[in-house]
Amino acid sequence: MPLYLIALILFLFALAAGFLGSLAGLGGGVIVVPVLVIFFQVPFVDAVGASAVSVLATSAATGSAYVKDRLTDLRIGMFLEIATVPGALLGAILTIFLERSNLEPVLLVALGAVLLFSAISSLVSRDRERWSSTTNDPIAHRLGLTGHYFDQHLQKEVDYAAARTPPALGVMFSAGLVSGLFGIGSGVLKVQALERALRLPIKVATATSNFMIGVTVAATAGVLLSAGYIDPVIAAPVALGTAAGSLVGSYMFPGLSNRVVYWIFLAILIALSVELVLRGAGLP
Repeated sequence: MPLYLIALILFLFALAAGFLGSLAGLGGGVIVVPVLVIFFQVPFVDAVGASAVSVLATSAATGSAYVKDRLTDLRIGMFLEIATVPGALLGAILTIFLERSNLEPVLLVALGAVLLFSAISSLVSRDRERWSSTTNDPIAHRLGLTGHYFDQHLQKEVDYAAARTPPALGVMFSAGLVSGLFGIGSGVLKVQALERALRLPIKVATATSNFMIGVTVAATAGVLLSAGYIDPVIAAPVALGTAAGSLVGSYMFPGLSNRVVYWIFLAILIALSVELVLRGAGLP
């Protein structure tokens, strides 16, 4: 197959992944890695490298849209990065070690488990519009981790205050570790920390998570690039497609309830996760 045709196919699948991932709040990387491994037979660590570049491009492309809509809380995002970046560095180093130790099946099963966890966690919190106000804790109060935004879907101004920052930092370290291991944004863990631990509205949690993903995955990409696991032939079309799809999704996101796309995305996620676990376990 000609190289340009392969690049076009990669771009189109990444476009769809970026769009669906943006609306579901989990990022396109959770689809990019398993599809590259399963359908394009890309080595696992090369797929992780391509995904890391695509997630970085996606965050850069969509971040401005969320900031413009005043959904991203930059103060909260930068505070939580003190936990995610060290986790990402450790995760990327661990992935390289496992690959060079011929333990790729372990990585496949682990990624499948992460995707299943992402799907289950999303199902548990499937009411995407529900949120109740809370009072922030002493750390959040001292750092001024409060804000407000106008919700286009609810047609009202929403005020919020962060709470329970220590548990959120722990979850964020885990999110960084997962991001480094698999080159994904680990958006589900970040959204979990932002929505459930910090008690932020889901749209603020999703937008702030998207901003944080870019910083986290930059650490992952740097480690993988220095180790020679980023192939530009694969990474370039995937990054362009994912970024374009996510950009379209980010502009549609503020006024949508997202339910139909959300369920489609979860169905794809579950199917890919099962396939990864079966492959890693050596089952047909």
